[in-house]
Parts: sequence; structure tokens; C-alpha cells
Amino acid sequence: MAAAKKKPGTTKGAKTVADTPERPADMGFDINDPKLPAEIDEKALTGAGYPYSKNLKRKAYEKELAKLQFELVKLQTHIQKSGERLVVVFEGRDSAGKGGCIARFMQHLNPRHARAVALTKPTETERGQWYFQRYVPHMPTAGDITLFDRSWYNRAGVERVMGFCTKDQLADFLRDAPEFETLLVQDGIRLFKIYLTIARETQLKRFHERRHNPVKQWKLTDIDLAAIAKWDDYTAAQHDMFRFTHTPTAPWTVVRANDQRRARLESIRLVLNAFDYAEKDSSVAHAPDPKIAGSGDAFFFGT
Repeated sequence: MAAAKKKPGTTKGAKTVADTPERPADMGFDINDPKLPAEIDEKALTGAGYPYSKNLKRKAYEKELAKLQFELVKLQTHIQKSGERLVVVFEGRDSAGKGGCIARFMQHLNPRHARAVALTKPTETERGQWYFQRYVPHMPTAGDITLFDRSWYNRAGVERVMGFCTKDQLADFLRDAPEFETLLVQDGIRLFKIYLTIARETQLKRFHERRHNPVKQWKLTDIDLAAIAKWDDYTAAQHDMFRFTHTPTAPWTVVRANDQRRARLESIRLVLNAFDYAEKDSSVAHAPDPKIAGSGDAFFFGT
């Protein structure tokens, strides 16, 4: 999406989108204004060609989620008995819903053998190490599951866009990540890479809610605020990430996440569908909705 012409920012000391002139200013968006522009609200679900015009109803969602979570318990039992190791990487733009997907995935699993990992920024010692080194200790042992809420792909996304790494470091990462993942898979780890994608309007609406909902304000970070003006930069980073790191050994699956409920269900279904385990209910743990989850160019480069 092309950036709009610059417009002067509003003042009163507030941090607004117009202070960092990009497309949201053209939409009349000011994160500090309690009223969300109607244009953004209307397109928050259907933006970027989202295939459904209505959110999945809560009752239907909760019924299906319960069935899928029961299948996840069966899967965990299988993994413990077989000694397999499962790693699921969740990536996506800020506010795409990674934490919500992970929470529903983990809700009824035995926490002794399943955990979520969300690393903070690297320490001084970690910055001096091999880039992938701090992620290795979090790989699961036999019979365990690890879900990454963001991962080594920070380098291809936020570090690139925010200038936290050099061009050479980025180039090294895009070359080395497939080799690192190949080593994981060759050692027996079942690796799934899920990228949650959302429309521009969806992100703005979610940021706006975080700004004005007291119980969600903690979710709105300085990085989130900076991301508002860097939509196109993140899009370019996302496209390069797919080009270099979508491999037969460790493929990406994009999940369209304008509707968080559908995104959660199809992310769980993606993992369940890949395993054979005792008493699997194939009417529940089947392939994900092809309108929501996929790996073709329409998913990788459509937004």
C-alpha cells in the first residue's frame, strides 16, 4: 500500500498517528480520540479481502473450541507416550492475536509438558552470542510441547523495521534460518510456523481498543505505537521473510485473523490435522478452512 501525502500533526502533547504521517491520518485516525472512525470500524472484519462478512458467533465458536481442545488433550497424551517433540511458532503483526491463539491452545493441556515461551529483548550477553542460541534452551524434550509467542523471526520483523539490526545481520538471518530449522526437523522436532495476518483497519481498531479499554492498556507498547506508521515497512519485511524462509522442510502457514475466533480454531486444527493419534475424531481434527489458512501466494503476498 502506498503511503499517503504528509499532513501536519495535531498537538496538545498527544502522540497521534498524524504526528507520524502515514495512511491512518488520511482515515482521520487519532489513537487518542475515543471515537473510532466509522470507515475503520466497518472494514475491521472485511478488510484485505477477508472471506467472511460476519464474525463467527460466540456459541458456535465455544462449541467447536471445546471439541478441538479435547482433541489437543488426546494429542498431548500421544506426544508423551511416543516421545515426540512439538514446536509451534506464532508470528504476525502487533495485535494479530498470537497470545489469544496460544492461550486457547494451552488452556487444558498439562503444563508440566506444555509451555509458552515469550522472550524479552536480548541481554547484553545474548547480543554477543550466536543469534539463535537463546532459543535453543527452550526447545522441548521428548514428550513435550513448546509454543513460541514470537520467535527467532523477531530479526526478520520488528528488528528489521525498527532498526534494531544491521542489513548484514538481517541477510545472515534470512540465509541461516532455514538451515537452523532444518537441523531442528532432522533431529525429530515437529515444527509448525503460523503467521497471523490482519487487515490495516483491524490493527487500528485493536490498537484503539487497547488505548481506551483500561484492562487492555498494558498491551499497548511504544513499539505498537511506532508500528502504526510502519505498516508498509512491515509488509515488505513479511514478504521477504516468506520468500527466504518458506521451505519444504519448514513451511509457513498463514492464518487470516481478522476474526480472532476463526483464527484460533483453524490454528489448532492445523496442528491436529498433521498427527495420527489414538481415538482421533477426524470430523473435528480435519484440515483447516482453506479460506482462512494456506500457504500460496494469495496468503503470502495478498496483504
